[in-house]
Amino acid sequence: MSTSASDLPARLRAALTVAGFTYDAVAELLGPHAHAALARNETTPGLRRTQGGSPLETLVRLFLLQTPVELAAAERALPDLVDRLAAEGLVEQTVGEVAARLDVRPYAADGRDLWVVSDLTPGLDGGPQAVGADHVLGISSASTSLAQLTIREPFGRALDLGTGCGVQALHLATHVDQVVATDVNRRALWVTRFNAALNEVAGSIDVRDGSYFEPVAGERFDLIATNPPFVISPATGERLVYRDSGLPGDRVVEDIVRAAPAHLADGGWCQVLANWAVVEGRSWEERLGPWIADDCDALVVQRELLDPAAYVELWLKDAGQHGAPDYLVRYDTWLSWFEEQGVEAIGFGWVNLHKVGAGARRRTFLDWPYDVEQPIGPAIAAWGRAGGVPVGPEAVLTTREDVRQETVGPVGAEDPEAIVLRQQRGLRRARQVDTVEAALVGACDGELGVGQILDAVAQLTDRDAAETRATYLPVVAELVEEGFLTATRP
Repeated sequence: MSTSASDLPARLRAALTVAGFTYDAVAELLGPHAHAALARNETTPGLRRTQGGSPLETLVRLFLLQTPVELAAAERALPDLVDRLAAEGLVEQTVGEVAARLDVRPYAADGRDLWVVSDLTPGLDGGPQAVGADHVLGISSASTSLAQLTIREPFGRALDLGTGCGVQALHLATHVDQVVATDVNRRALWVTRFNAALNEVAGSIDVRDGSYFEPVAGERFDLIATNPPFVISPATGERLVYRDSGLPGDRVVEDIVRAAPAHLADGGWCQVLANWAVVEGRSWEERLGPWIADDCDALVVQRELLDPAAYVELWLKDAGQHGAPDYLVRYDTWLSWFEEQGVEAIGFGWVNLHKVGAGARRRTFLDWPYDVEQPIGPAIAAWGRAGGVPVGPEAVLTTREDVRQETVGPVGAEDPEAIVLRQQRGLRRARQVDTVEAALVGACDGELGVGQILDAVAQLTDRDAAETRATYLPVVAELVEEGFLTATRP
């Protein structure tokens, strides 16, 4: 029976649901080793695990392992849909076989089973597979990182800047009243609209064509989340829209960080997954500091630092260029350009802006390559709330429940050589403290004011009370800023 184009996402969703094509079911079918191999773009273990011919196995082979399947098997897995999917460009038919032209991938997010359509994964099994300039990237480590970073609280309006396949917009639709998703790549906009319909949130996502903030000129949002095309590469005349901005160096990140505050409502957040260049003679903090507007607090976390060679290898492989005839030429050209620009390393991390009004002064730059609790979004939101806590003698504070104290020193020694406070959750920050700070944190149970606690510690340690307050009240403010203490009453 002939149907309109708009019903395809709903019909595909129904077929995927009947087949049990969910993230958990695929992981169970493949088993841990084949599942991990697929994450490394290796398909052989997965092909060995999916030879039974069930609809689930057929869908895994077709869309995830990107291998042709028999037409009869495809029709069993996608009843009355193969011809339609071929007409719409999701699959192609040859004599007796069906092959995927787009990736359809199960995705577990926010307690729901979702599916994300994108272009096929390049470079499976190590083979060279160049991608087109308008390639629509699917779920990646970068998109997952941004999803974990994003604050998941109720918001009125949110902007997914550079939406790609729309996965961030799907997340945002679960806790935001209105989501605007923009991209300059028209194929990406089609894919985002398809994914919104496939996951039954089309009415919540406004998809717009345009570059950066142009499609939302004059508008403000409570949350902006973006995984921009941040790859730092030379201008060779080629551009992969999903990762290359066309701007020099890390200019795309700088431009977004500088422009975003004008599009934030009061109290709004902008969260950016970013790369930045670390150049000779300047720290990364010095380079990024001037980008931040005076009306925003900023938490900038450097999660990883790559040397130029490792960076070039990463992104050439990402584009399916590893093993290509001109691989070595591309590699050398890129490295030479880094040398000319004085780039010593490339930082990867998060830029979090919180619009708090004129005179914002919190500028936290944290070099933190260590494990953190995921999702990290709640810890970012908690950092934002801590900025509004005045810490004076009357403040009543509570030690966060996950904070543990560690002592370091010889066995049997009367006094430790060092005392370390360590968070078990969130950023899992650690801080070396002295005996006064340790006693203070141990006594913060939400009953006494900070001044009273410091006075008591001063008396026990034979210190001057006024001097102890003067010395340690600024330290208390740091402990609140870093999340070791939380305010019961300001």
